[in-house]
Amino acid sequence: MALHFTPGEFARRRAALQSRMAAEKLDALFLFQQESLFWLTGYDTFGFCFFQCLVMRADGRMALLTRSADLRQAQRTSNIADIRIWKDSADANPALDLRRLAGELGLADKRIGCEFESYGLVHSNGRRLEAAFDGFAELIDTSRIVTILRAVKSPEELIYVRQAARLSDLADKAAIDAIHAGADEGEILAAQHNAIFANGGDYPANEFIIGSGGDALLCRYKAGRRKLDRDDQITLEFAGTYRHYHAAIMRTHVVGEPRPLHLAYHAAAREALDACQGAMKPGATAGDIFNAHAGVFDAHGLSAHRLNACGYSLGAKFTPSWMDWPMFYQANPWPIEAGMVLFAHMILMDSHSETAMCLGRTYLVSERGAEPINAPSLDLVIR
Repeated sequence: MALHFTPGEFARRRAALQSRMAAEKLDALFLFQQESLFWLTGYDTFGFCFFQCLVMRADGRMALLTRSADLRQAQRTSNIADIRIWKDSADANPALDLRRLAGELGLADKRIGCEFESYGLVHSNGRRLEAAFDGFAELIDTSRIVTILRAVKSPEELIYVRQAARLSDLADKAAIDAIHAGADEGEILAAQHNAIFANGGDYPANEFIIGSGGDALLCRYKAGRRKLDRDDQITLEFAGTYRHYHAAIMRTHVVGEPRPLHLAYHAAAREALDACQGAMKPGATAGDIFNAHAGVFDAHGLSAHRLNACGYSLGAKFTPSWMDWPMFYQANPWPIEAGMVLFAHMILMDSHSETAMCLGRTYLVSERGAEPINAPSLDLVIR
């Protein structure tokens, strides 16, 4: 088996989850989030795009319901001993297979927590699930029960987080080395991915963001490439990924002569990022981090150019997004704890002048505060 953690680590996680289940008086869990399956068992697949569920009883017994294509994937990458297969067919309804499995596990008339908030449980399958269990058992929405536990990283996890940070710095350097007037965005993107894969990294949970010229103002990947002009700007958001753990960086670089706004916006972004770092401490909230970001930008008169969120937690994530929970937005009350890995991005998008400036890196929270683990230099890069 290709497990990335020790048996003791998996046992600790299972016990922590059982404790949460007992506190919420749950007889079992239906886990649909791929992140939950990976965290609890090591199971590594993108087969969650189909109906797939890990059942965990309060006593710790587990059984996986999946398709035949993922049978060997589960056998080789997880510690799950009981693997059941639902059969592909024109009239397949795996929710009924799950009900039969639940019956075998003695879960009729029981209280079952369910991860309804999951990329893998699309609405049509969610409706089938609720119909199948109507009158059979009580389904309770416990979508964040594992997510909350995943937010605080163990020492074993932090080894992978720091490896991801190392890879992100290699990708950062590779991009900077490739940026010059006339450079093709595709070559810059290829250099970043090559740096990560050549040094033992993995695919990220979503596409890297790359955009130059007016597209430097975009916060999402889009298809299509251009070559950099003599005077240009390019925004990059990317992550080093190791064993699915992510460490992200976001930066806007300048090609040629920087505009005065580039310099002013970079100074404001750096001040805001430092303020966010100061707010990343145990006892603070995710909302406090957002307030630090907004306070600096608003004091500079930049409220029209900032976003309504400025970062989020990072961890072992799967497609379609490496963004984890909690997110930093106004009044988010979730407390920050030691062991969290947080990505803060300061994003300024001035549509009137088409000026972009972004600056972000990843931090590890300890009892002493926040430690940057990548992007050691926040200086504006001018190529």
